Amino acid sequence: MPKDKPLVVLTRRLPEGIEARMAELFRLERNETDAAPDAATLAGLMARAEVLVPTITDRIDADLIAKAGPQLRLIANFGNGTDNIDVAAAMKRGITITNTPGVLTEDMADFTLAMMVAVSRRLVEGAKVIPAGQWQGWSPGWMLGRRIHGKRLGIIGMGRIGLAVARRARAFGLQVHYHNRRPAPKRIEEEVQATYWDSLDRMLARMDIVSVHCPHTPATFHLLSARRLKLMKQDAFLINTARGEIVDTDGLIDCLEQGTLAGAALDVFEHEPAVNPRLVTLANSGKVLLLPHMSSSTVESRNEMGEKVIINIKTFTDGHTPPDRVLVLPGA
Repeated sequence: MPKDKPLVVLTRRLPEGIEARMAELFRLERNETDAAPDAATLAGLMARAEVLVPTITDRIDADLIAKAGPQLRLIANFGNGTDNIDVAAAMKRGITITNTPGVLTEDMADFTLAMMVAVSRRLVEGAKVIPAGQWQGWSPGWMLGRRIHGKRLGIIGMGRIGLAVARRARAFGLQVHYHNRRPAPKRIEEEVQATYWDSLDRMLARMDIVSVHCPHTPATFHLLSARRLKLMKQDAFLINTARGEIVDTDGLIDCLEQGTLAGAALDVFEHEPAVNPRLVTLANSGKVLLLPHMSSSTVESRNEMGEKVIINIKTFTDGHTPPDRVLVLPGA
């Protein structure tokens, strides 16, 4: 095998076709077990890799970056976000960071709407009744959910995914509202008939459904704090497919247990894969829909993510700026 091919190290197994293509283009080191590496194992991988391909479960902090071998020049993240990587520390070491933006948008938007319908119409509860032999026949007052048509949807973060959710929401007859650091372009507001709220507090107090689509950064950690969650309407629902750290889990649980919030649908968690036992109890009682971080889990998205990783690596090793390079902006 030619020596000029870079050593690309994978922290997890990727789609078979993607790994086969990588093996043709690069010297490839796979993770045959597909187990998430611990910090010590990850440090070992970074000590010898020329290109590291981690996933969102790999926490690459400043300490790990400081221990990286001098030959590590690119971390090509297999993921839309990069909150698992200390990008600033990597840049100081001269390590380029890339991600895989854009390919998850439609799948995550589909899933978000599915979660809205599922939690508000109690689909998961209903799906358990017949297999459990508990169905006694139709009754006017049994298994009542809540209509979403005509309700107010508050989107936190009108980026690619938030906009895709807004487009679908209009088809479901929802009124679209949103909070962002700054208003979206007028053409986007007009397309989805969206109302901008510069105050998150004021928006939360008036929405029937709130859906989280902002990135996890130091500024958005517990953006939905216990105080803000208490502002939500008693019959409102919270949907989170972004990052668990954006929502104060204990505050959310308190609201659900006290009945000041109708329900929640969560695909992400603060300390995943660990899930707060109180959330599990609420899920068993039907107040919460808990899903195992699967909103982007389609065959198509995983293959497209892999293709982006390959393009980023190949472009970088050919001496060009990779298309999905991640930068830390001044003051960010």
